[in-house]
Amino acid sequence: MAFLILKNISKRFGGVPALSNVSLRVEDGEFCVLLGPSGCGKSTLLNIVAGLSPQDRGTILLDGESIDHLSPRERDMAMVFQSYALYPHMTVAQNLSFGLRMRGFSKEEMSLKVQETARLLQIEHLLDRKPRQLSGGQRQRVAMGRALVRRPTIFLLDEPLSNLDAQLRMSVRLELKSLHRQIATTILYVTHDQIEAMTLGEKVVVLRDGRVHQIGTPDTIYNRPADTFVATFVGSPMMNLFQGKIVCEGNAFKFRSPDFSLALGEVTLDMEDREVEVGIRPEDIAFGESEAVRLRAMVEMVSNVGTNKYVHAKLGKNAITVQAPKDVSYNVGESVALAMDPSKFHIFHEGKRIG
Repeated sequence: MAFLILKNISKRFGGVPALSNVSLRVEDGEFCVLLGPSGCGKSTLLNIVAGLSPQDRGTILLDGESIDHLSPRERDMAMVFQSYALYPHMTVAQNLSFGLRMRGFSKEEMSLKVQETARLLQIEHLLDRKPRQLSGGQRQRVAMGRALVRRPTIFLLDEPLSNLDAQLRMSVRLELKSLHRQIATTILYVTHDQIEAMTLGEKVVVLRDGRVHQIGTPDTIYNRPADTFVATFVGSPMMNLFQGKIVCEGNAFKFRSPDFSLALGEVTLDMEDREVEVGIRPEDIAFGESEAVRLRAMVEMVSNVGTNKYVHAKLGKNAITVQAPKDVSYNVGESVALAMDPSKFHIFHEGKRIG
């Protein structure tokens, strides 16, 4: 195992910045997820860590020592790509042992490591098959096994589950989480799927346009987003955001938009008459009257996702999404009462979290 430190990593392709001053520490044995939309620099950063692409500025430390001068082979990292990249003419056993053979392991050592890895990934019965005889999930296990078989210091995974269907992705996610607990290897994992990130990651790094927006645990990222990008990117459906001003009435602060106002509860803010955005997640809104906040919205659509429903409505001119129990029934055009707990509000000024 090993800990990894990235210091001010920057990279440009021509005149286009791909990464800008990215700094990160991945602890020994930690499962760290790089999360962000397509084109945000996640895979570029992973390639730089692997040594497949040089950074323009910054340095990479492995266990406190710079590895900038080392080739990919010398860095002792294993990488799993989005494509399985298996050798079609080789059996599963031969695919697993290929990297070991290139490093000069004996037949006995290779056989022992292949059997051990196959047991860990539950693919012992597939060792004599070729890739064309495997399902997508089985091919992905083999691809992970080929990286895992030599026990690298760091395990790099670049969207390894994106080619799998939704049900299989969920199954392999659970297996990958269990595998990490067993091998306790440091993992750097790239995905654009927020559910994947929140399920797998012990640490989540949210990137956009080559910059880090927030680093934290899944709970911190979800419950205390650093800015409006994180607030709306993490969470499905995304957080409701309303634009307006903070005003002081008596000894209480309120948020006022052109269509409605919200009591902000017991908060201390030096933001009177400033333009802000107030956010609240769909699951933090209730139907019915409340002493604290009374609002009425007009139902526009109801989405049934099985375990619950999402009511999409208009609050004045503002769109709002509210999570509802699966047994409720609302009609399009119906006026519904909404109640909000001020302690669940997220307040942003110029895109950044305050309060």
